[in-house]
Amino acid sequence: MMDDEQKLVDYSAWSAPELIQRVTELENKLREQNARYAPKLAQQPTTFANERPIAAAESPPKPQNTDPKPPPKVFDPSKYNTRLIALKFAYLGQAYNGFEHHANNPTPLPTIEEELWKALVKTKLIFPPERAPLDLPEETPSRPRRKLREEAQVNWEGCEYSKCGRTDRGVSAFGQVIGIRVRSNQRAPRSQAQETRSSSAADTEATPKANDGVQSPEQGIQEPAFDPIADEFPYVQVLNRVLPNDIRVLAWCPNPPPDFSARFSCKERRYKYFFTNPCFAPVPGAAGSYLTPSNPNAPASREGWLDIDAMREACQRLVGLHDFRNFCKQDPSKQLTDFRRRIFHADIEEVAKVDQPGFLAHPALLPPSSSSAAGPEPKLYAFVVHGSAFLWHQVRSLVAIIFLVGQGFENPEIVSQLLDVAANPCKPKYLMADDAPLVLWDCVFPKAEDAEDSNVREKGYEDSLNWIYVGEKGEMEERSEKKRIPAKGKWGRGGIMDDIWEVWHKRKIDEVLAGQLLEIVALQGNPTLGIQQGLEDAGVGITAHRTPSARVFDGGDVPRLKGNYLPVLELEKMDPVEVINAKYAKKKGWDPARPAVRNLDADE
Repeated sequence: MMDDEQKLVDYSAWSAPELIQRVTELENKLREQNARYAPKLAQQPTTFANERPIAAAESPPKPQNTDPKPPPKVFDPSKYNTRLIALKFAYLGQAYNGFEHHANNPTPLPTIEEELWKALVKTKLIFPPERAPLDLPEETPSRPRRKLREEAQVNWEGCEYSKCGRTDRGVSAFGQVIGIRVRSNQRAPRSQAQETRSSSAADTEATPKANDGVQSPEQGIQEPAFDPIADEFPYVQVLNRVLPNDIRVLAWCPNPPPDFSARFSCKERRYKYFFTNPCFAPVPGAAGSYLTPSNPNAPASREGWLDIDAMREACQRLVGLHDFRNFCKQDPSKQLTDFRRRIFHADIEEVAKVDQPGFLAHPALLPPSSSSAAGPEPKLYAFVVHGSAFLWHQVRSLVAIIFLVGQGFENPEIVSQLLDVAANPCKPKYLMADDAPLVLWDCVFPKAEDAEDSNVREKGYEDSLNWIYVGEKGEMEERSEKKRIPAKGKWGRGGIMDDIWEVWHKRKIDEVLAGQLLEIVALQGNPTLGIQQGLEDAGVGITAHRTPSARVFDGGDVPRLKGNYLPVLELEKMDPVEVINAKYAKKKGWDPARPAVRNLDADE
């Protein structure tokens, strides 16, 4: 019978009564089986895979706690002292829209100030009051509204914030300085912690004294004295952990003067503008040689090579107190009338020999007056300038003129002529140099008793701030209330050198690959560098200037085509400063008789 039941039955031909009868039989069999096996199942607990049997005396499991987690504890800044410090930091400026953030004025790229502010807030070193979102423009895919909102809320209220230099878009800095009041690792006394943050920030000493012990209110015992350096937050490491890799804090000063201002306490700023020589790829043979427009009687030169000696002579004419209205971008919104600035030092300094492709050493690419034995070597140079303060775009304007001298378009005398504002009161409309090679190299803060008026001071200063650089004393990082570990310092995994190496290495490999490609292409095909006619015809038959298409170097990657070169003093000129200021004041409805303002802004 079992065999018969196990056989497949074709129910398709069964009638309805037969099917109902069959279903009834199966249900009855199922009831009998359940009744037969139910007592056996009740005698032992049911177990499943990977599950232990439940003991009879074991209590049932407690239900899981479904209560919501408590919100995170609110950070209370009033429990800490604050202190005024100075921060020295560096950044590569090509990825940023300059240093300064302008409220309610979105920029296509972030600014250094935005990134710095976000890092200080994220690490809870500053606590500026929240502001309502400002009116923002419409968002775009490249600039979402979230990003615009973050920019609009940047503010430094209550932080005693000051900045030294305001670099433009694309300009880098290796010695930028700010002053700011930040949270200290020293706990505030209980009475002070109960006050509001605004009053405590105003009443707290700028720098805690190292010999001041703190009485514990709970235990009534004297706690160890707080060392303002060794026991302090590792500000450098804390900020570098959240800043982009191309912005690095280098040092902090624990004890700037009580009235310290990164802007007004700085009495000397130093810039460097880097360039190679040759400044662009020379052209071999007669096609690349020319007589210098500034001195037709001089030996022929070759495109791309700069006359370093002539550039140095031009630099010497900059030293001293001069009116630089012809070497800056005039900003009528500031109504400047005093363009005098003191230059302590200006020169062209050799940085290093450049690892450039070997084909540049071929005689056909050297200046015609040079031989293969005595020809110039490819090198990296820097225009170095130190001054009391600088006008807007002053350094890049100086570099532009000095490059014209180096290419032979102008004599070094052009610097003196442009500084003579009595003879040349209106600035010629020449183009300033490219932004990428410019670096704010250092900012100098002398002792207050050594500072002098720029009208009197003739030599530069020495910095007096007590900078603590990364890797020096005070490198402890607090991980808990009771445990402090050495902070990540200068070298090794997580150190600042690792961070900067990563940035450098990527760019170095790009440079090496581009240099190898340049070398290969120069030597491929017809080896024109070895044809003697390129040497024999050099300088022969060249009687005019670079016509019809002069190529002018401005510090960028490629030279600019200028057509027939027109000397600087023959270019179209701007209106006199007084006229520019008057037009702007009239447009704004200002009183033309009001005194001039902001005559000492450093705005490069």
